[in-house]
Amino acid sequence: MSPTPIAASSAVLPDLNLPERLSYRVKRRLLGPPLTNDQLKHERLGKFLALGVLAPDCISSSAYGTEQILTALLPYAALGAFTLVLPITGVVIAILVLLTICYRQVVSVYTKAGGSYIVAKENFGPRVAQVAAVALLIDYVVTVAVQIAAGTVAVVSAFPVLGVGPRPVLIDVGMILLLCWGNLRGIKEAGKAFALPTYFFALVAGSMIIVGIIRELMGNLPQIDPTHLQGVHIGHANGFVMGATAMVLLRAFANGGSSLTGLEAISNGVGMFRCPEGQNARKAMLVMACTLGFLVCGVSLLAHFTHATPYADGFPSVISQEARLVFGHGVVGNILFGVMQTATAIILYTGGNTSFNGFPFLASFVADDAFLPRQLRKRGHRLVFSNAIMVLTAVALVLVVATDGKLDALVPLYAIGVFTGFTMAGFGMAKYFRTHGGPGQRRKIALNVAAGTTSLIVVLIFAVVKFSEGAWVVVILFPVLVFALIRLNREYRTEAEVLRDLDSERLSAGTKYSHHTVLVFVDALDLASVEALRYGQSLRPSTLRAVHFVLDSAHADRLSKKWQRAAQIVPLELVDCPDRRLGRATLEMIAREARPRTEVTVLLPRRSYATMLGRLLHDRTADHLARLISRIPNATATIIPYDTNAKITSMQEDRRADLPEPPARPVTAVLADRPTGSTRTAILKYAAPEPPAGAVPIRDLVSGDSCNVQGRVRTVRVGCVGDSPTFVCEIADSTGNLTVQFYGRRTVAGIEPGRLLRVQGRSLQQDAGYVIANPDYQLLTN
Repeated sequence: MSPTPIAASSAVLPDLNLPERLSYRVKRRLLGPPLTNDQLKHERLGKFLALGVLAPDCISSSAYGTEQILTALLPYAALGAFTLVLPITGVVIAILVLLTICYRQVVSVYTKAGGSYIVAKENFGPRVAQVAAVALLIDYVVTVAVQIAAGTVAVVSAFPVLGVGPRPVLIDVGMILLLCWGNLRGIKEAGKAFALPTYFFALVAGSMIIVGIIRELMGNLPQIDPTHLQGVHIGHANGFVMGATAMVLLRAFANGGSSLTGLEAISNGVGMFRCPEGQNARKAMLVMACTLGFLVCGVSLLAHFTHATPYADGFPSVISQEARLVFGHGVVGNILFGVMQTATAIILYTGGNTSFNGFPFLASFVADDAFLPRQLRKRGHRLVFSNAIMVLTAVALVLVVATDGKLDALVPLYAIGVFTGFTMAGFGMAKYFRTHGGPGQRRKIALNVAAGTTSLIVVLIFAVVKFSEGAWVVVILFPVLVFALIRLNREYRTEAEVLRDLDSERLSAGTKYSHHTVLVFVDALDLASVEALRYGQSLRPSTLRAVHFVLDSAHADRLSKKWQRAAQIVPLELVDCPDRRLGRATLEMIAREARPRTEVTVLLPRRSYATMLGRLLHDRTADHLARLISRIPNATATIIPYDTNAKITSMQEDRRADLPEPPARPVTAVLADRPTGSTRTAILKYAAPEPPAGAVPIRDLVSGDSCNVQGRVRTVRVGCVGDSPTFVCEIADSTGNLTVQFYGRRTVAGIEPGRLLRVQGRSLQQDAGYVIANPDYQLLTN
């Protein structure tokens, strides 16, 4: 005997439309149609595309790293700066090698995006990990500002007229907003737009370096005499030893450390890679580090050959001067110079995009751990973390405007966060290998300890030598943010502890109240109040009363007279509130009503308004009263929403259609009849696909026939037939919905809400719709 199928839901759904709000229509026009959840796995990127998306920040730092070294050296070491730039660059490259080895191990072990934050959390605990979280969050914000500002320097170097007045800052603001828009459109959209500039810049800059070295070997590469330039800061020492004190060298090294920013981007975005994530990320990491090392060495070597000098105004940049000297002033040279400046500007601008990929992922992980607001873990219209993208955009805009887009003001804020993250990753991986062992344990521990120690030294150098230049902001802000994140987590944990406080006795005790009083707070006799009164009747209380607090005697008198004429079925109680403190009067009244063995339910009609004007014209008193009432034992507040905007829209449509208004009914009759009313249901068209060729539309099913049906899974649940569990899912196409049952199973791999599913089996008609039991099925992709 076959089991009796579980009752299914309706077979055919009405085709009703939910009016789209203006904000949604604008968002759809700007960002494109929404993506469904099952499309998320298709947003993963291959090695080539992922490297292009994640590497711009790292590779583009070669455009200004050498310039920052020279900026620190020239006022003290004079022409000796062009000799000192090479050994300092060599130290930076040595650190690059060490960190690359460390991060290749990170992406091999931790294939979930998050980088040093995940490493610190797994090895030192969530609280210590907040140091890495704050470091990376600061890094991402400053990265946007630095990359965009450097990109504008490249543009102004080619077109000096754009450097007049506030134009550079306006360009910065426009580019940040453009990056925000591109990323809100989705991961793959951003990848397609931002991958090409990475390879374009690497090719053009690499070609410039090779041509420059060849010309130097041939003896025809021009050299600048910085002592005759206007607008540069250069000392008068004759050798590189004179004036080059330890503090100056440390400051130059700290500036050069900005060349390594972005190195952690692949580990923070490893979740963007296609499977196998770790292996693909390791390969991309090696390619990125080799490219960066070559470009940094090449730009520093050309600076040594050409004496390209940084200007006080920031433009023309050192790399643009090198391009002009290497390519010359002829027709071909001008074209190649223009190509180089274009490539530099684009890579620097898109380097800011690295933060738009890393910041949202990191913020979502920290929010999952309850150290940041939970809104940051929600995916938006195009499956990206839209809230985090908007936060990053807002803070970066403030930073750019506050510093006037000056690189000299931004760089001191830059590398402390970066190298703090490097420090946490190095020490975290050392602890991991010490705990888990494995082949080459000692060698791996030594390498990671070296990486962590070196990075810590760089952090200390930055904090000391850059303190007066703006690093004090980060030094002060850093512990404050760490404390704020830990404090926020404590608040979340306290709330969760209160909400989890449900023992078995409370759950099984049942209701111990012998009297149930329902109070409906009313301010006017309208449809919103009528709906609340109707709901109060459905609760079958011992006592049902309407309550109005007298804040205005004339208004209370009018309401009382209207109530006597129309709504005598429910008594109206007027409560004096002489000082107009509505909250206090509410608490006093509920306290009198909440006697032993008496439950009090307060119903609060709330009229909802969709437009901003409606929200400005009406307050949120119901929410305030509900919070107060929830503090009283044996008292419960329930807000009864009433969509005023929908009624306004419906009324306007009726008037446009010239439909006669229905005759008015007395409120008493409405309360006595208690009609069920109608419900408007929105059917998302993308969620209920059209039945393809070869599939039977659900509305055309015939009981007892073998059929082939294709639709999208709406719901899944576990039911029970006799003593046997039954996995039940509901699928829908554009013509209706159908219930599918799998007897003796609690789960079916791959069947989840939003998944496209094809089932084959015999349909049976039940009272609530059609059912197919134990079908053959096929999981489909969109």
